Amino acid sequence: MDIYGIDFTSNPSRAKPLTCARCKLNGSMLEFHELVSWGNFTQFEAFLESAGPWISGIDFPFGQSRRFLTNCGLPLSWKGYVSELGDMEKSQFRKYLDDYKTPRANGDKEHQRKTDKILGGVSPQKQYGVPVGLMFYEGAPRLLKSGVCIPMLNPKGDESRTVVEAYPGALARMLIGRLSYKNDTKKKQTNEQTQARTKILSGLSSQLFYDAFGFRVSAPDSLIEDASGDKLDALLCAAQAAWAYAQELESGEIWADADAIEGWIAHPMITKKEWMPNGLK
Repeated sequence: MDIYGIDFTSNPSRAKPLTCARCKLNGSMLEFHELVSWGNFTQFEAFLESAGPWISGIDFPFGQSRRFLTNCGLPLSWKGYVSELGDMEKSQFRKYLDDYKTPRANGDKEHQRKTDKILGGVSPQKQYGVPVGLMFYEGAPRLLKSGVCIPMLNPKGDESRTVVEAYPGALARMLIGRLSYKNDTKKKQTNEQTQARTKILSGLSSQLFYDAFGFRVSAPDSLIEDASGDKLDALLCAAQAAWAYAQELESGEIWADADAIEGWIAHPMITKKEWMPNGLK
């Protein structure tokens, strides 16, 4: 099976492109084949419309929290609210998020989804730092338009082109705990982060990873050299997509406890609470 992992950004460019790891799942081994970089969304859109069969894990929040949607009076269906929010200009969307949180009390401004709370993800309303809210704005409407199958959220899409939400940070924490392993700013890139990336890559062939995911990963050490972590994150996204593929997606069991409006992240911890992000011993 062709497996793709995509490290997403809300503003792709030559300097900071979308990074895609193409892999193949052969039995109990996920084999890395190549990296592809896309400096614009046109190339990403072309990928989404490319012929299957394939499955891809993409690193951005596909949905918003039920609390946010309810408070705003937005449609309580994925297609409905993605269409409404996606029809806004980016400046309008940013103002919409700001206007929502400005009058609210601290601690009640940005809301996590259920799946975010389980895996330690931030609110998909967040615009600053890691601007996952803007990633949602740029990504989710493109998924909807492409007609891909998104288990639970858009199950009637083209099943030969299946997309799941990935969160490489959750997998990294499972392997190395809270160690820092990447930074986009060159001055903040350290030897310790290189060592952490090395530990992540080796961890993908460990018994801990195999017990959780059901396969091991074969990938070159050259992925470690990217201090931004984008290449390694793309591989982690592919691993999460491969895990989802192996779980018989049509049964719906792996997201049975998720909120059908918010979406879910492909990671064993959503079904097996013992896979807490404690790191390799």
